Amino acid sequence: MESLTDRRTRLMGPNIPTFYRTPVHIVRAQGVWLWDAAGNRYLDCYNNVPHVGHCHPKVIEAITRQSAILNTHTRYHHDLVLDYIEALTSRLGHGVSQAIMVCTGSEANDIALRMAQAMTGQTGIIATDNTYHGNTTATSALSSRRPPIGGYPPHVRLVPAPDSLRNSDPDGQIFAGHIAAAIADLQTKGFGFSGMMLCPVFANEGIPKVSPGFFAAAEAVIRKAGGLVLCDEVQPGFGRMGSHFWGHEWLGLRPDVVTVGKPMANGHPVAAVIARPDIMDGFRNAFGYFNTFGGNPVSAAACLATLQVIDEEGLQQNAAEVSAYLMARLADLRHPLLAAARGAGMFFGLEFVLDENQSPATAFVEDLVEAMVARGFLLNRIGRAGNTLKMRPPLPFSRENADLLCDALAETLAVTPVPQ
Repeated sequence: MESLTDRRTRLMGPNIPTFYRTPVHIVRAQGVWLWDAAGNRYLDCYNNVPHVGHCHPKVIEAITRQSAILNTHTRYHHDLVLDYIEALTSRLGHGVSQAIMVCTGSEANDIALRMAQAMTGQTGIIATDNTYHGNTTATSALSSRRPPIGGYPPHVRLVPAPDSLRNSDPDGQIFAGHIAAAIADLQTKGFGFSGMMLCPVFANEGIPKVSPGFFAAAEAVIRKAGGLVLCDEVQPGFGRMGSHFWGHEWLGLRPDVVTVGKPMANGHPVAAVIARPDIMDGFRNAFGYFNTFGGNPVSAAACLATLQVIDEEGLQQNAAEVSAYLMARLADLRHPLLAAARGAGMFFGLEFVLDENQSPATAFVEDLVEAMVARGFLLNRIGRAGNTLKMRPPLPFSRENADLLCDALAETLAVTPVPQ
């Protein structure tokens, strides 16, 4: 009998990414829980897409209701997309008040890059050397997971990502220096400098320990060179920080463009790029752009419902309270390979190393993830070497859920073999 893995390969092609050595066959979900085909239950400690909880009834009802009324695109007038953009931009400052609705974060980030080009007339772009911003040709050139065929484009510079375990840089001056050097090189090579794209919590970089104000020196360098700050809020946005609605608010930076995606409609495929009116005007006049599905009424209804649930159920406040509680419990964990416990809002990372030289304990963390999945907890790895255990649960995650996670982690750490 053909296995599900073999069927996927036959129908989808080889090398299809899946989580875990033995892929989990999920068949249903509710809140912070998922169930597989065998009836096993898993606590979701990782997925930020179901931001207000899997299958939230209010979001489902909004999608169902609007699907029965109208679904079209923005070349016809409809109110819902405008209602949502007003509700969304009311939560942003710095003059960021206009939006283009799209379907994926990759699309949003691709547009953001073109906005920077339109405003500056330059093509040089900077990101960190351990990040991810999407799957389009332009955004994948900023991502370090797999170098593009033929190498990175000559107008792209990837600067060393913050690494609080190995390279102390509390005030961000070293980071700013790398950016200044990259700008100078881009200008010397004739590409000029259009801007820098970053996630304000450096989530894919392994959630390094940075504090509000860390990016101030880098922002000053970028502004002096005439570049834009392109802030990728796909992961930290919409209340995940707890203390702030946006990651850039928490970090203390002033974005020119903000991109959002995955969590904004609780799993419905929606994203957006939000910018100041002058930047939107520059982009609209430099590039012809239309997205057939972006901003459709059903997506807008899902977005509005998600925003309402965040407010009505106090999920940002829950994130603030639970993140502090869970971080305290993680900080109490002890293991000979555990080098650092870090967190920012509802992001958590445990970094494991093999020795005093901070050699990554990648294989150990791989085994730890698999052992936790076997116990019914979904989480994963992150960081340059994949040696940081990453936890990023949906916002309804409770203290009771946090206790379940930490108790299981303590037990699993005690029995997972340590490399000799």
